[in-house]
Amino acid sequence: MPLKRSLKNLPAICVSLLITLPPLGGCTAAIVATTATVASTMHDRRTTATVMDDQEIKLRARATLGNHPEISTHSRIHVTSFNRRVLIFGQAESRQLADTFAHLVSRQPKLKSVYNEVEVRPRASNLDVSKDSALTTKIKGSLWQVGIKGFDPTRVKISTTLGNVYLLGLVTAEEGPAIVEHVRGISGVKKVIEIFEYLEG
Repeated sequence: MPLKRSLKNLPAICVSLLITLPPLGGCTAAIVATTATVASTMHDRRTTATVMDDQEIKLRARATLGNHPEISTHSRIHVTSFNRRVLIFGQAESRQLADTFAHLVSRQPKLKSVYNEVEVRPRASNLDVSKDSALTTKIKGSLWQVGIKGFDPTRVKISTTLGNVYLLGLVTAEEGPAIVEHVRGISGVKKVIEIFEYLEG
């Protein structure tokens, strides 16, 4: 969804405020966070409010995991949120652990849905996590090669675990299949799980 014209100069205004205002502790931190959020949505198809909701949803879900050691100590679960939909993925020792966590997350306000992609298998090692991080970075860079007019790779959220790549975002009917096909051809990718939302028209 395109931003309203009145928002286009907002990041510059916020930066000016940061330069001219004296340090205000928590207030300054809030201004910085707001500036970063607005700046990050300049090319986003989500509204600024939705981006902020996604951050809140993600943080709450991660806090929920931390508050339930009976789940976190027997799993390696990751959480991300896009357009008020949560993806949980990673590994757990049992299906019950994964399902229990998904249920706890689903009780959050403003949440549309939860995608439970947690696998029952041994947890990824720190080396696996490092490899996945490198693969995610590689995929993000390679998306600039997708030759579709007007396509902006920064609109695609990419998460990876054990070579399984999860794709989220608001995409067109032309963009979605092209992105999936491109990612499947990247070395190191074992599986592509598409969780796109398609724009109408």
